[in-house]
Amino acid sequence: LFTIFILLIIFSCKQSSTLSESEKESITVDVHKTLDDYYKDIKKSGLTAEFKYLDNSAEFFWVPPGYSSAISYDSVAAILKQNAPKYKSIDNSFDTLKIIPLSKELATYTGRLSSVMTDTSGRSTTFSLIETGILIKRTDGWKLLSGQTTMVAQ
Repeated sequence: LFTIFILLIIFSCKQSSTLSESEKESITVDVHKTLDDYYKDIKKSGLTAEFKYLDNSAEFFWVPPGYSSAISYDSVAAILKQNAPKYKSIDNSFDTLKIIPLSKELATYTGRLSSVMTDTSGRSTTFSLIETGILIKRTDGWKLLSGQTTMVAQ
């Protein structure tokens, strides 16, 4: 009887977490749109546009380029506010992007991206980055929950 109970729990949990192909496709489209909008908003409004896309919760963390450990939402916010006035434009675009839906509320992504940052003096710098992260679905849309961005040699 105990074995049957355990099997029922495992089977019911597996059923509830299994996504149909159409659900996976829908989540992939939504997350892709969120990431596209994220980069469009940064291009239009600068670094502070990121706040709309970051999950402001205790679970949030990010490992920025050059860091060896994760930092909290508050630390990311402080860095964005400090650096935003230094840049006239930021243009990020994915060269490759892979999105994997994990559930109706979670998805991972990994991509290689190009970033062109132009400071207020007009000097542009191009970076090649690898980014991987987890997005969580909140009532106001998909938010970046955690991840890492790493600079790669060009």
